[in-house]
Amino acid sequence: MPPGEAVDRIWELAEKIDICMLTTWDGNQQRSRPMSARVRREEHAIYFLTDLEGHKLTEIEQFPHVSLAWADNGGHKYAVIAGEAEVLNDRNMIADLWESFDKAWWDDANDPQIRLLRVTPDDGEVWDSPNMLVATAKMLVAAATGAKPEMGDTAKVRM
Repeated sequence: MPPGEAVDRIWELAEKIDICMLTTWDGNQQRSRPMSARVRREEHAIYFLTDLEGHKLTEIEQFPHVSLAWADNGGHKYAVIAGEAEVLNDRNMIADLWESFDKAWWDDANDPQIRLLRVTPDDGEVWDSPNMLVATAKMLVAAATGAKPEMGDTAKVRM
C-alpha cells in the first residue's frame, strides 16, 4: 500500500471504528483501556474525553508517548497510531466534542472533572484484509497448495 493511501486508510478506520485501546506506560508496564476516539484529521489530532481521576493522566504527564489501536475483527481491518498525548482543560473543546453517549460518565459537558486528551500522531500502521469469507477461502487454497495466502494490504507510515 503506498504511504499516502495508508495514511488515508488509517484515519478512515480510526474514525469509522471509534472505540480504540489507548495504551499508556507507567514506568513499569503498559496499561490499555477502551476509549471513544474523536478523530479530527484536519487538526492532525485524536481527542478523548476523560475523567480527572484515574491513572492515565498521571502516566501521560510522566510518559506522554501513547499508542492507539482500533480493531474491526469482523472486517479484518486494524489500525494503530503512536503519538504524543497531552492533558488539556479546554472547556470549549470539551463542549464541542460532547456526545450524548458521554452522559454515561458525566451529567453534562460542564462537569469540572472532565479533561481532554489530545493525541498528535507520529506514525501509524494499517492491516486491511479481506472479509472473513474471502480470508477463509484464501487460507484454504494456501493450505491445499502450500503457497502463502495474500491476506490484504499492510503498511507502516509516518503521519
